[in-house]
Amino acid sequence: MLDNPTLNQNPIKINRALISVFDKTSIVELAQTLHELGIEILSTGGTAKTLRDANIPVTDLSVYTQFPEIMDGRVKTISPLVEGGILGLRDKHSNDAESNQIQWIDLVVCNLYPFSETISREDCDLALALENVDIGGATMIRSAAKNVGWACAVVDPADYSTIIDELKSNGELSFKTRKQFSTKSFGHTAKYDAIIHNYLKDEILSEDFSITFEKHSEMRYGENPHQSAASYKVPGNEERNILNATIHQGKKLSYNNIMDADGALACVREFEQPACVVVKHSNPCGVAIGKNLLDVYTRAFNADSISAFGGIIAFNRTCTKDIAVAISKVFVEIVLAPYFEPDALSIFTKKKNLRILEVGEFGERQPKLEVRNIDGGLLVQDVDTKIISRDDLTVVTDKQPTDEEIETALFIWKVLRHAKSNGILIGKSNTSVGLGAGQVSRVDAVNMALRKGGEKVKGGVLASDAFFPFRDSIDAIRNAGISTVIQPGGSIRDQEVIDACNEYGISMVFTGIRCFKH
Repeated sequence: MLDNPTLNQNPIKINRALISVFDKTSIVELAQTLHELGIEILSTGGTAKTLRDANIPVTDLSVYTQFPEIMDGRVKTISPLVEGGILGLRDKHSNDAESNQIQWIDLVVCNLYPFSETISREDCDLALALENVDIGGATMIRSAAKNVGWACAVVDPADYSTIIDELKSNGELSFKTRKQFSTKSFGHTAKYDAIIHNYLKDEILSEDFSITFEKHSEMRYGENPHQSAASYKVPGNEERNILNATIHQGKKLSYNNIMDADGALACVREFEQPACVVVKHSNPCGVAIGKNLLDVYTRAFNADSISAFGGIIAFNRTCTKDIAVAISKVFVEIVLAPYFEPDALSIFTKKKNLRILEVGEFGERQPKLEVRNIDGGLLVQDVDTKIISRDDLTVVTDKQPTDEEIETALFIWKVLRHAKSNGILIGKSNTSVGLGAGQVSRVDAVNMALRKGGEKVKGGVLASDAFFPFRDSIDAIRNAGISTVIQPGGSIRDQEVIDACNEYGISMVFTGIRCFKH
């Protein structure tokens, strides 16, 4: 290591370039420009063939190093002649270079084997994955990115035009450009290593937690106009989700739009039968299931039509013409579904600001981690996808719930875990009728749900996302006509709450688990 390192920030002339890319987008155009400018090109394998096929002279790296590619191409670029040519400081290491016949390599154009694409293949196993871990390419990129004073690393085909324009204009590359691409290069290799690490590790919540994403889109602002924002996606992820959806029309999605749409999609995926979910401010204000999708939509929207104004509507079945006609009569921000009938899309075009998101066939929801920022670190957990069935329920009251009440209880439990805690949800006839969410006390949530539901709560089932700490919530519903309560149980005052239900002739079942969503 140098005792007193200095950094050259002057423009540099490019005399020799090393090009070795997996993604060959626009590489011929770049190489042609380099050749026309008199820059020597070193290359390897398939890249060299591509350039020669385009009548661009190249020197095989094996000719330069006087060492052949061996071990099925595993060893081809790792050489002192290559790394020394990239890493050497031109003002300090010229004697070392001359005595060891090292020639300077000023420009490295390289991108890596597509590890994320490989591991997404159905036939991928550990052996195939490891075979697609790039060693030489990553080493060359990091070498050029480190030696930013004297070399330039380029990893993104989108940046080739910058190189071309600058070399044609000035015959040199500025330090500003070299530093910009150095930063991008280290990000490229960091993302690459993070993907490999996450694939290889056995523990979901490992000692070292790595995450990496690539930018999906810029946004005008975040939750509020004074906050900047962008969306990022998992590299290589092709799952059915909001970021991968086809947007048929409407304004660009905002930060809040994506948050709410993601929540709506997560909730509607809970159901096998035809379902509609209406979301407002990340809460499912109306949910219904049934056989006829138009009827399902009508019930879901009317569950809380005031809150549904300006909300997001999600379906788990194809959106039809009849549904489009009905939705066109109200104001909503987004409609999302697996597919849309052409006639439905035609109707929606009359509302040019309405966003239409076609997600495709949902498939099974894959396990994933949920990450939240806190000062100084992260909180990480696996997403709550726990499914409860009739067999998981324990009846704790004298009164037994009916089969219909049990089915309703299971239905609203699926919905409730998508609402903010403290959360209370009342449902009836496969429809949510009253939601109390995000309250600081459970009895406040109960009162909100009763107020939202009004007369519709009579004969309904009430779900609580956590146990009742006191009997006051049961006292609050005694005259509302609630028939059954579903809750986790586990309070030291469970018996007091059970006694209250027995007193009012209400049946109660325990799930044994809670579904908090802070």
